[in-house]
Amino acid sequence: METKVVIQLADRSCINPVGVLENVIVKVHDFLYPADFHVIRMSEDVSAESSGVLLGRPFLRTAKTLIDVCEGTICLDYHGEKYTFNIDEAMKKPMDVENLHSVDVIAPLVQEYLEKEFLARSEGTTEHNIIEAEVANWCETMQKNNLTNLEISEVIMDFCQAKGSSGSSRPAQLASVERAPGQGSQSTDEADKNPLPQEERSTEELKKLPPGLNPDLCMHHIRLEEGAKAHRDPQRKLNPHLREEVLKEVLKLVSLGIIYSIPDSNWVSPVHMVPKKSGIQVVTNAKNELVPTRLVTGWRMCIDYRKLNAATKKDHFPLPFIDQILERLAGKQYFSFLDAYSGYFQIYVDPEDQEKTTFTCPFGTYAYQRMPFGLCNAPGTFQRCMMSIFSDLLEECIEIFMDDFTVYGDTFEKCLHNLDLVLERCQKKSLVLNFEKCHFMVTEGIVLGHVVSERGIQVDQAKVDVIAKLPFPTNQKEIQGFLGHAGFYRRFIRDFAKIAQPLTRLLQNEVEFQFDEKCKGAFQLLKERLISAPIIRAPNWNYPFEVMCDASDYAVGAVLGQKIDGKSYVIFYVSKTLNQAQKNYDTTEKEMLAVVYSFEKFRPYLLGSRNLTGR
Repeated sequence: METKVVIQLADRSCINPVGVLENVIVKVHDFLYPADFHVIRMSEDVSAESSGVLLGRPFLRTAKTLIDVCEGTICLDYHGEKYTFNIDEAMKKPMDVENLHSVDVIAPLVQEYLEKEFLARSEGTTEHNIIEAEVANWCETMQKNNLTNLEISEVIMDFCQAKGSSGSSRPAQLASVERAPGQGSQSTDEADKNPLPQEERSTEELKKLPPGLNPDLCMHHIRLEEGAKAHRDPQRKLNPHLREEVLKEVLKLVSLGIIYSIPDSNWVSPVHMVPKKSGIQVVTNAKNELVPTRLVTGWRMCIDYRKLNAATKKDHFPLPFIDQILERLAGKQYFSFLDAYSGYFQIYVDPEDQEKTTFTCPFGTYAYQRMPFGLCNAPGTFQRCMMSIFSDLLEECIEIFMDDFTVYGDTFEKCLHNLDLVLERCQKKSLVLNFEKCHFMVTEGIVLGHVVSERGIQVDQAKVDVIAKLPFPTNQKEIQGFLGHAGFYRRFIRDFAKIAQPLTRLLQNEVEFQFDEKCKGAFQLLKERLISAPIIRAPNWNYPFEVMCDASDYAVGAVLGQKIDGKSYVIFYVSKTLNQAQKNYDTTEKEMLAVVYSFEKFRPYLLGSRNLTGR
C-alpha cells in the first residue's frame, strides 16, 4: 500500500517509503503479533551491514512491552502470557551463514549507468546543465502562478519529501499548481510529468551528487570556543532579481541532497549575494577611454558565517607552499591534471554540527549535510583529507593543493603507471573526479596560475596578456589591483620593488595622487618585464647555489641561481623597498642590508647547502 509518510534517518536525510506491508505476522519466541512495516530502499553498503527489519515503538505498544534498564531485560505480554529475555543476548547479530542479507545485483546496474554516462558525455550533456534546466523550469512555473514565499517553502518541502521516491523527481505540489482549472480529472502520471526532454530524463543518474567520502575517513567538525554564545541573524532583504537567484540555488542544493530544511537552530547565518565576475577586461567607456573592468556574469549565493567562524576553534592545518609545489613539478616530462568533483561537497558535516551551518533566506531555514564554503576550517579539513588519502604517494608521483591534483612522471610509461595508482586510490576511497576538467598525459599545463613543463616554470600568458592591455590607473584602488596582479609573478621580475617604487609611493597616506611620467614609465616597464619574463628553473640540489645582491637609494634586491654545465639559470628574484630609517643608511650599510635580506628570503634553499657562492 502506498504511503505519504516521510522518514528521517539518523543522518537527517529524508526518505519516502516504497509502501506499507500491513498485518505482517512477527514471531517472538512462541508469540505471534500482527505488525505494519514501512518498506524503504537502502544502499547496498547499508543493507549489507544492518538488520533487514527494525521494530519500532508501535510494535512495542502492540506487544505491551516492559523494558527494565537496570536488569537489562525486556518483557513481552501476549494475552496474559509473559516472556522475558536478556537485552544483551537479543542485540547479538545473527550468523552470516544462517541468513541471507542481500542479493548482489550491482554489476548490471553499474553497466547500465556507465553506458548512459558515456552517451551523456559524448552528447555534451552534463549533470549540472540538467539540474540548471530543471530548476529554471520550476522557477518559471512559480513565477507564472505568483506563489508567495510560504507557498514556495511548501513546494521545496514537498520536493524534499518526494526526492526519495522512485517516481518523478518533480514535486507533486508544484505539478498540481500547474494544472488548469478545467483539468482536475487529469491522470496523476500526466499531471506530474517531468518537464525535461526524454533524452535528459534518461540521464537522471547523473543528477545525483556523488555519495561522498566515508565519514570514518574524513568528516568536518565545528568545535566552538568555551563559553561561545549562539547567534541567530535575521534574513537580509533581497530585490526580486536576487530573490530569484537564491530560489534557484536553494532548489538546486535541495535536489542534490546537500541541504535540508531545518525548523529551528541555535545558529542562523544570513545569505549574502556576491557577483560572479570574469577576469579583468579592458573596455571603452562613454568618453571613449579604455578602462579596466570585471564584467558581472551572474550571482553566487554565499553564507555569511563570520559570527560562527569567530566562535569556532581554529584548525591550523597548513596548506603547502605554492612555490615548492611548482619546483617539484618543474622539469618533469609528462603530467596528468585531475580535479575533484564539487570538492567540498564530497565531505560530510558531523550530524551534531550540521545545525550550526543553518542559513536563512525568504524561503525558510536550511542546514548543510555536506561541507559548505565559508567555514573558516573548511580548507584545512579538505587538505587534510586529501593528504590522508594519498599520503604514501605525495611528492613521489602526485602533488595536491586543495582540489587540484597533478600526477607526473619522467617518462610516458612512468606517468601512466602513476596515474593508474592515483585513479585506483580514488576508486578505493570513493573520491569522485570531474572528468570534464581533467587532462591526461600532457607535456605542460597550468598549475596554480603558472605553466609547468620540462623546461621549468613560466608565467601564464593568458593572465599576462590581460595585464598588458591595462590602461594607466586613475586612482589608488586601480594601482593596488595592478600591483596585486603583477606581484603574483614578482619572482620572475628582477628588481620588482625598485621598478614599482613610484607606484607604491602613491599608496602612502596623505600623498596626493599624481600619475606623472615616472609612474607611467614604471607602469610600462613592469608590463614589459612580465611579457618578457624568463623561464624559471627548479633548484638542482646537487649543484651549488649563487646569490647576487644589489642595493639602491630606495630598494634592495637579490637573485638566487645556479650554474649547471657552464650555463647560469635563475631560480628566484626577490626585492623590497626601504623604509625611511633604512634610506638613511650609507652605501655600505645598504649593501649589507641586501645581503641579510637575501639570506632571510632564500633561507629554505641555502640552509644545509654544501656549496654557496655570492656576488
